[in-house]
Amino acid sequence: MAGAFDDEVEQTVSIQEYLKDVEEQELEADLVLGGDEGNECTYNNGYMKRQAIFSCLTCTPDGNAGVCTACSLSCHDGHEIVELWTKRNFRCDCGNSKFGEVFCKLFPNKDVENAENSYNHNFKGSYCTCGRPYPDPEAEEQVEMIQCCICEDWFHEEHLGLESSDEVPRDEEGEPLYEDFICGACSGVFSFLRLYPQAIWAAEKQYAANISASKDKNVVEDTQSGCGSGGLENNISLKKDSAPANAESESVPSDEGLLLRENSGKDIDLTPTIDVSPHATCALGVDLVVTSPNAERKPMFLSKSWRDALCKCERCSDYYKEKGISFLLEKEDSIAEYEKMAKQKREEKLQQQEGAELSLLNNLGHVEKMEILNGIADMKDEIRTFLESFDSSKPITSDDVHQVFENLAKKRRRVQ
Repeated sequence: MAGAFDDEVEQTVSIQEYLKDVEEQELEADLVLGGDEGNECTYNNGYMKRQAIFSCLTCTPDGNAGVCTACSLSCHDGHEIVELWTKRNFRCDCGNSKFGEVFCKLFPNKDVENAENSYNHNFKGSYCTCGRPYPDPEAEEQVEMIQCCICEDWFHEEHLGLESSDEVPRDEEGEPLYEDFICGACSGVFSFLRLYPQAIWAAEKQYAANISASKDKNVVEDTQSGCGSGGLENNISLKKDSAPANAESESVPSDEGLLLRENSGKDIDLTPTIDVSPHATCALGVDLVVTSPNAERKPMFLSKSWRDALCKCERCSDYYKEKGISFLLEKEDSIAEYEKMAKQKREEKLQQQEGAELSLLNNLGHVEKMEILNGIADMKDEIRTFLESFDSSKPITSDDVHQVFENLAKKRRRVQ
């Protein structure tokens, strides 16, 4: 019987726990919004590298438009809004031709259409290959989804095309060990990543499996970089019909089948050991246009700072442009950099607030300062008195709070 009553006891939290929870929620919001306080439409900023975007199904039920944070608050308040987290190279659509007679309240003078914007079924409130909404009203339990860093769609783990969810790289506490994820549909374009060292992969077993499936046991080549660094950190398997190495490179046979060296299990420094500047000789030593590594459509999980290892030579850069993936070389494109900038903006905002409060206090006269400090002291004393005399087995009600402030008001009237 005692257990039955325990279930009915209202959960309580301390003031410290409450404030910590509020701070965490504010931080989470800042990370999603990129530190944008939603005061101005971002249209004038053009196609931003990355920003928080929302879809208004009330105004555009076809899901073919997106609006910035400020417009979602000012122009679409009370509408059916879909939160899309962040999108790359996007310009606010609010009030353009897709909205009919609805105009933007913050910046009405927009082009008829933003031709460079990209849209997917997320703008209709659908996600994953299953096309379900999030939150899903039919699901007994809402499960987190993983976003592909290329198409920017979101996927349930069970629909990633993996044999088991254990293939998703996580630590013992279930936290992700990968920085970016590429879905199976997008992975075909990124088969060239399998030419890079094992260090860019968050899961050793996945990378090893991909290489093992694609290697030709009869003839392999070890391609070295022509920049004099001895090539990539690990040996790489290439079929003999692949493009020849750069004229300055050398190919040497290997008696060991050119299997990748196993990860030692220690943290890996992904700072490139090869020259990946635009003017350097190709770090891979191959022409990606004609080289055809295994194009198996399998999800990829990439480790921290993997983009730093990408070759930036002219030939590889041209390949990225041809495939429409040049954004991989832009630091501002990554979610990690976006959140880093958001944290910096948050810290600056908090410092400004503290500075403004201190400045206000310093600009007050001695009498005003003493009144404020005495008021704070009176409030602390009144709250302490209330808590000492209060029955801890009972919940604090709004009447109790009102009584505290009424007592403070009475005390102030007596002093005056």
